[in-house]
Formats: sequence, structure tokens, C-alpha cells
Amino acid sequence: MKKVIISQDKERVAMVRQQLKENGGYCPCRLLRNEDTKCICKEFRDAIDAGKLGKCHCGLYELAEVQ
Repeated sequence: MKKVIISQDKERVAMVRQQLKENGGYCPCRLLRNEDTKCICKEFRDAIDAGKLGKCHCGLYELAEVQ
């Protein structure tokens, strides 16, 4: 089973969450601010739909195999 989890890197999580607050919920790694870059961004939602394991662009979330 695959599941979206928060990164285990506590420092990165804290940094990204702070930046999300400052950016109104938009991915801090993207220059454009639109619905596609609102966290969880469209790129990662598409990866989830495709079942691709890995991290989102900013590293806050990851799609992982869990038991």
C-alpha cells in the first residue's frame, strides 16, 4: 500500500511549513502562484495518482510504500 507521509527531516519540514505560511500556502519552491502550485501541488498530486514513489518538489511530503 502507498501512503503520503511527511518527510522525516524535521528541519526541512519546519522550514517549508514556515515558508508555506508566508506564501499563503503556495509551494515555496515555485515562482508562480496559482492553483497548480498550492500545497499539495498539482505535480505531486499527479505523481500520487500515477503511483510514483518519491518526494514532492519542496521535500515536505513523500509517497511511500507502507505495510
